[in-house]
Amino acid sequence: MAEAGDRETLPTDIVIVGAGPAGLAAAIRFKQRHPDLAVTVVEKSAEIGGHILSGAVMNPVGLDELIPDWRQRGAPVGQDVTRDTFHYLTATGDIPLPGFLLPPQMHTPNGVIISLGTLCRWLGEQAAELGVDIFPMTAAVDLLTGPDGAVRGIITGDLGVDAEGNPKSGFARGIALEAKYTLIGEGARGSLAKVLIERFGLVGDSPQKYGLGIKEIWELPADRHEPGRVDHYLGHPLDFSTSGGGFAYHAANRQLYVGFVTHLDYANPTLSPFGEFQRFKTHPSIARLLDGARRVSYGARALTSGGLQSIPTLAFPGGALIGCAAGFMNVPALKAIHSAIRSGMAVADAVGEAVAAGRAHDTLADLNARVLATGIGAELEKVRNVKPLWSRFGLGLGVVLGGIDMWAQALLRFSPFGTLSHAKADANALKPLAEVRPIAYPRPDGKTTFDRAASVFLANIAHDEDQPVHLRLADPAVPVRDNLPRFGEPAPLYCPAGVYELAEEGGAPVFRIHAANCVHCKTCDIKDPARNITWVPPEGGSGPNYAGM
Repeated sequence: MAEAGDRETLPTDIVIVGAGPAGLAAAIRFKQRHPDLAVTVVEKSAEIGGHILSGAVMNPVGLDELIPDWRQRGAPVGQDVTRDTFHYLTATGDIPLPGFLLPPQMHTPNGVIISLGTLCRWLGEQAAELGVDIFPMTAAVDLLTGPDGAVRGIITGDLGVDAEGNPKSGFARGIALEAKYTLIGEGARGSLAKVLIERFGLVGDSPQKYGLGIKEIWELPADRHEPGRVDHYLGHPLDFSTSGGGFAYHAANRQLYVGFVTHLDYANPTLSPFGEFQRFKTHPSIARLLDGARRVSYGARALTSGGLQSIPTLAFPGGALIGCAAGFMNVPALKAIHSAIRSGMAVADAVGEAVAAGRAHDTLADLNARVLATGIGAELEKVRNVKPLWSRFGLGLGVVLGGIDMWAQALLRFSPFGTLSHAKADANALKPLAEVRPIAYPRPDGKTTFDRAASVFLANIAHDEDQPVHLRLADPAVPVRDNLPRFGEPAPLYCPAGVYELAEEGGAPVFRIHAANCVHCKTCDIKDPARNITWVPPEGGSGPNYAGM
């Protein structure tokens, strides 16, 4: 957090960091209600939607509320869900769960299969038509503050700086965007949100929890594609002490969205979420779908999973957190897009009223209550104990207890467990290497399973290697000195993109960072047991450029 210094300062009424569903919904809502407001959105990816990754089956209620005639306007929302089945997988078996056993909280009425990146590009067009200024390739690297410490905008990153921090030819100094209010919609574990939560003590009643979602898009043979079919999977390949699961969504144009979420409170430091995804694809139920199909895209992203207990205080002096920067994921239903949109709209209404009343840079009162009253609170209240139960009892007993809790709340509006808290942050969950059984992953076959290098190639990463490393070690000695003997240094395993490597030089281990591989998933910032790694935005335009994710 800093003052503008000698940077050029440009004024606007509202600045929004992140052109995801929450940020764009907020921008559109501002212009719908207050067309004279100057609204500016900055986005670090090269183009809108380039860093967006989600499953995704969307509950359309948020979009209905934001743009009621979205279908008539041609929103790129794809296949309606025609069949939604939950499965429990054994090593070779597949047990579909009868629909009547599933609590209503896990159903998505009128669900649609979408590419969230494509939808965000369309939302960006709607915002631009209303007069919103949108700037891609613009990384917000710091918060602009005034003498009183309140947030007064953002500072964008310098362009054209070499790896040593020196200006190159074409250097352009970052600017200060000064605003009456600043909205942070960076997604899960955003760098500015992390600073704000710590600086202003915004943390919720429980630590935030996370999962790592890895997704691929495959083109299927026509005879294997069932448009609108949705399948969710629990069980194999995870053991009973680890929570997560897979999905396979039959989207339009013979595409299959296949992915796997591993919750990052796993205990075994030899576990690899990337490796678990590869093992998931070898299960007969998935492998038969992929046989003869063609993989066209790959990506990974952290998602929030703490639920109602982990939502931080949204308002800070001068602005607010929106979307997954705060964390509104319905974990058992794997749904958050509609809540991200609703949060952006609710915060935009509150901020718009404040600006209309002549206010600026203050703290919006009762913002959490206002956002939760959109329907987010009622939805998350009914699933609040599912993630804590999974974390405490794993995917066996935890799933059963979670189902009992959801049914009790659906039928009796009562939970036998009250409200459970999360015991610890994900970084504190690992057991020492000496206390676990190491997991060995098979070599990829290059047909259904792949290595990280071949996968990252499909993420279309653009990254100038001659720029400062954006994965910062507080103490460069920690990985080898501390993490390696205690945990085997888990970074090369939990990273889904091959950013981290343990190598040998002169007979001694060394820790290397290949920053150009980074897909901006933020897992390292979440899971490092020493809390030694901090992810900050690289130069604007760096990172993946997802197509259709």
